[in-house]
Amino acid sequence: MTHRDLTILVIDENAIRASIIEEGLREAGHRKVTVIHEVHGVARIVETLRPDVIVIDIENPNRDMMEHLFQLTRTVGRPIAMFVDRSDTASIEAAVEAGVSAYVVDGLKKERVKPILDMAVSRFNAFSRLQRELADAKSALEERKLVERAKGILMKMRGLSEEEAFTLLRQTAMNEKKKISEIAQSVVTAAGLLIR
Repeated sequence: MTHRDLTILVIDENAIRASIIEEGLREAGHRKVTVIHEVHGVARIVETLRPDVIVIDIENPNRDMMEHLFQLTRTVGRPIAMFVDRSDTASIEAAVEAGVSAYVVDGLKKERVKPILDMAVSRFNAFSRLQRELADAKSALEERKLVERAKGILMKMRGLSEEEAFTLLRQTAMNEKKKISEIAQSVVTAAGLLIR
């Protein structure tokens, strides 16, 4: 999917400001742009439209509106670019915490929309990649701990060396066409049932 094939949802209560964003996106070659002017009920629209990117423009964000939008951004798992006229440190921190990929204060010009959108997508992708890498590393660590526990159980119960215990786990995994961690989990579970 190219950047021009993106489905973009623009949320802006001000029709004039929304048209600036829409014009900037269309001039950049984006054809799948949907503009809505009502913040409430936006979750249903996001679910139906399934946009690749969300652009939010708020002239004067109040606390309730920001909280509503932040609840949305935490759940959608999409790049989000937010334009605001005024901001403070708490709002910026809340936006970052909510997963907003680009937070632009007092910068709504149609020429800036495309680069900001591109940056939001790139930043979101980089952050998502880091989250996946972290999850993979945590999973690998948990699997390693599980294998170590299973080796310890086999060493104790069968009088095997560490190398022999690992070889038994690996051979069993190959014979059963399973991952070593799955076999290790079975050993740990069985030991938990037998040793009480």
